[in-house]
Amino acid sequence: MVNKNRKRILIAKPGLDGHDRGAKVIARALRDAGHEVIYTGLHQTPQMIVGAAIQEDVDLIGLSILSGAHVHLVSATMKELSKNKIKGVKVFVGGIVPDEDVKKLKKMGVAEVFTPGAPLADILAQIEKI
Repeated sequence: MVNKNRKRILIAKPGLDGHDRGAKVIARALRDAGHEVIYTGLHQTPQMIVGAAIQEDVDLIGLSILSGAHVHLVSATMKELSKNKIKGVKVFVGGIVPDEDVKKLKKMGVAEVFTPGAPLADILAQIEKI
């Protein structure tokens, strides 16, 4: 079955965090749901992520961050998007993010934040709405 809302989605692991199981699970689920997914792998800088997003002409960027550096890494990625005059590309974040930081990330322009334990079906449904 063809997904009428098919999106090109970049999944990235910014920073030094080496745990990518969650990013791979989300990438696979998004592919299975009919989206085109580009997974950049581990240890990406904000510049590398935005460069890949431009090159791949994506609709969404998903950042997976478990290191605790989510505010810094997301801020740097959002600034890089702005610096490159990228408009219309939405960002979502998955990882260990305290409630008070979810508000900070959304204020920066993050469309959605998913924390551990979020049901996969809910994540997919929310991403399709972005």
